[in-house]
Amino acid sequence: MAKLHVETSVNGEPTEFLCEPHTTLLDALRNDIGLTGTKEGCATGDCGACSVTLNGRLVCSCLVLAAEVSGQEVGTVEGVADAETLHPVQQKLLEHAGLQCGICTPGVVVAAKALLERDPNPSERDVRFWLAGNLCRCTGYDKIIRAVLDAATEMRA
Repeated sequence: MAKLHVETSVNGEPTEFLCEPHTTLLDALRNDIGLTGTKEGCATGDCGACSVTLNGRLVCSCLVLAAEVSGQEVGTVEGVADAETLHPVQQKLLEHAGLQCGICTPGVVVAAKALLERDPNPSERDVRFWLAGNLCRCTGYDKIIRAVLDAATEMRA
């Protein structure tokens, strides 16, 4: 089977790669592009560990074919921080101890950032609803929710 040539933008950078027609965006990011921050937790779109943005919309990269992103803008956890400065979501997750093993963390960061770009003043209920697709086995959700709410407050200031 012939490989497909994909031209896209990842974290604002023009990116090209070759992939099989059945290759997921998750696998292309990790194996072809070398961005290993996005994690595979379930490969069925149920855990949120592989969350990325596609044209600003939150998606599970395990459910998107890599060939589908040709001409699109992909955002990954590697594009969240600004050089050496952590994004407020990342900083607040550290401060609130909202991460442990790290499997869910990239998806939570990407999802929380997407939420705060959409709604800079979410309620606790909004945050819980928005992050409902991101499963965490280690921390429990309260620390994550508090971190996102604190990041929202900081970003509004």
